[in-house]
Amino acid sequence: MQDDEKTRPRLEIAHVLFIDIVGYSKLLTDEQSEALQELNQIVRNTEAVREAEAAAHLIILPTGDGMALAFTGSVERPAECALEVSQALRAQPSLPVRMGIHSGPVQHVRDANTRENISGVGINIARRVMDCGDAGHILVSKRFADDLAQHRRWQRYLHGLGDVEVKHGVVVSLVNLYAETIGNPAPPACVAGYDALSLAPQRAKDFLRLRARSLSSRGCSSHLPLCQ
Repeated sequence: MQDDEKTRPRLEIAHVLFIDIVGYSKLLTDEQSEALQELNQIVRNTEAVREAEAAAHLIILPTGDGMALAFTGSVERPAECALEVSQALRAQPSLPVRMGIHSGPVQHVRDANTRENISGVGINIARRVMDCGDAGHILVSKRFADDLAQHRRWQRYLHGLGDVEVKHGVVVSLVNLYAETIGNPAPPACVAGYDALSLAPQRAKDFLRLRARSLSSRGCSSHLPLCQ
């Protein structure tokens, strides 16, 4: 094997949990710092994060208004972390967050400061899944949900939402993860708003005609809900 092949970054599967603070950009600068510090403390105190870090199975990346947690090893850890975060936030309603999870390929890279980072479609799709959510949601991709559902424990948490179109015309199958006191059982606005159009046929036709024109101008075509 050639030397450049040996040093080339290797693909691996990561289970990525994206978290961001809803309405972060509307906060004052000191409020943003306080909100991020509070979120960091909650996430760092979860058992899932402590165990993954102890096993060297976790990379945490700051994202400005939240963070991305890339877990390797157990597929359950990002879901367990999301549940712990959701439970902790019930006592702190002033910190609204949304979460998204996806399993996919990533590569380890170095950022501009030579610190360890990761990139790849696994990160990108996890972000798109989260972007479809509203405050309190824990949305996961169907790919991740199918793996999680292999354990009976998780089946009661998983509620399918169907396909949505995200940025660049990518289609993602969404699943809402929630239980009695965890997550947000309401459909995300981008899905619920699209479904509501069925109650107004003429409005639905107008919406779909304008949307098809917009999609055509971007070189794509879809009848799916649009979450961007």
